[in-house]
Amino acid sequence: MFSRTSLEAFALSLLATGSLVHAGPCDIYASGGTPCIAAHGTTRALYDSYTGPLYQVKRGSDNTTTTIAPVSAGGVANAAAQDTFCASTTCLITIIYDQSGRGNHLTQAPPGGFNGPDINGYDNLASAIGAPVTLNGKKAYGVFVSPGTGYRNNAVSGSATGDQPEGMYAILDGTHYNDACCFDYGNAETSSRDTGNGHMEAIYYGDNTVWGSGSGHGPWVMADLENGLFSGQNPKNNAGNPTITNRFVTAIVKGMPNQWAIRGGNGASGSLSTYWTGARPTVGGYNPMSLEGAIILGIGGDNSNGAQGTFYEGVMTSGYPSDATENSVQANIVAAKYAVTSLTSGPALTVGSSISFKVTTPGYTTRYLSHTGSTVNTQVVTSSSTTALKQATSWIVRAGLANSGCFSFESTDTAGSFIRHYNFALVLNANDGSKQFNEDATFCPLAGLNGQGNTIRSWGYPTRFFRHYANIGYIGSNGGVHTFDNPASFNDDVSFIVGAGFA
Repeated sequence: MFSRTSLEAFALSLLATGSLVHAGPCDIYASGGTPCIAAHGTTRALYDSYTGPLYQVKRGSDNTTTTIAPVSAGGVANAAAQDTFCASTTCLITIIYDQSGRGNHLTQAPPGGFNGPDINGYDNLASAIGAPVTLNGKKAYGVFVSPGTGYRNNAVSGSATGDQPEGMYAILDGTHYNDACCFDYGNAETSSRDTGNGHMEAIYYGDNTVWGSGSGHGPWVMADLENGLFSGQNPKNNAGNPTITNRFVTAIVKGMPNQWAIRGGNGASGSLSTYWTGARPTVGGYNPMSLEGAIILGIGGDNSNGAQGTFYEGVMTSGYPSDATENSVQANIVAAKYAVTSLTSGPALTVGSSISFKVTTPGYTTRYLSHTGSTVNTQVVTSSSTTALKQATSWIVRAGLANSGCFSFESTDTAGSFIRHYNFALVLNANDGSKQFNEDATFCPLAGLNGQGNTIRSWGYPTRFFRHYANIGYIGSNGGVHTFDNPASFNDDVSFIVGAGFA
């Protein structure tokens, strides 16, 4: 009879010689004696033989749903199927399926210690188009989590409870984060409420410094253990936990009785580094742990939902994976060749050009996106309009302040001021150079949803688009809790013909 160690060594030697070259991450974990109890990925299958659903999307035009599966066994998600299903409308990710066979799917997070912004206090669902990438040149979509978005399962099968050992990894966008609580993936409370120290063990990504921190200014891979984000044993700082600068990040947290570790690396190349390994934190409540076994994505254990980030794939395991197993998983991730792809579609915009946004909604086609002071609105503009109005209705295209793959729009008559969203209203504000401003002022043009011109998507809230409503500018969603989210005439209201500026 083989021991776990000898079986693991045998499996890893096969991987090294190519015999398991097609093994998925969960095949590798199983070979190491620490099988996946949950496997979530909207970009690809995480088992070599998996052909089932990866995620479900719901479209805004008729609220029907469809499931997206890999193109082939163990392969990349069928993004073309999503694009066809969601053509000329909007789509939300409603379910992220568990590929392990245990049914540990992630769905819209319910209210808990904190309410979400959606109906009945639920969190928002993510846009199906917010995080396009390619894997080995094949298009797929990740889960772009804006503040207020979250997924959860409070009735998980097989997850660690109490002080039982477990491991987890996630592939994240290293450039998408904030300092709010808490962009997590991992083990959390089953009540959606804070039940005390040690009742969570989840990967955290961001630059929050309220509890712990690493070196530099962040962001960091840390562990949310409830009532503390830990970068190591010290509850305040671990200088060995580095600031992350990679576009794709492999983040790992694992724990067992009085032992835990944080590891990470570039999700597109290279090997893993260990940022902490050793005993549990010295403050009370974390040794032993009191894990409850729920799974969360994008939120804290008590449904704190102010954070943002992007998730592509991740798993949770039974047992404490060895570094060698994780190193083989990292090699698999690198071989998947995550890469960025275009965030825009439809008629192209040219940086430096002067443009106008003409409304396409029937009955309003003489109106253009303009501004009165800081209020962005629509106004009737003709060749005989005043010079001042023509200037207020003209915008200079700039490279996106937060993401150069998208665009920002500078006022012609108020140099240095840009269209941004604030509380979902479009406003004209001076650029203060802050990360928040840059994100709020970055927009990604798509082909017009009504077949005309462009629909202008918010980079930071990809469920929301430039919309005129009662002649005022907003970033509206296709249905929602605000009056300007009314689905009536949505496709027309969010489609604009981008033409030459008036001034």
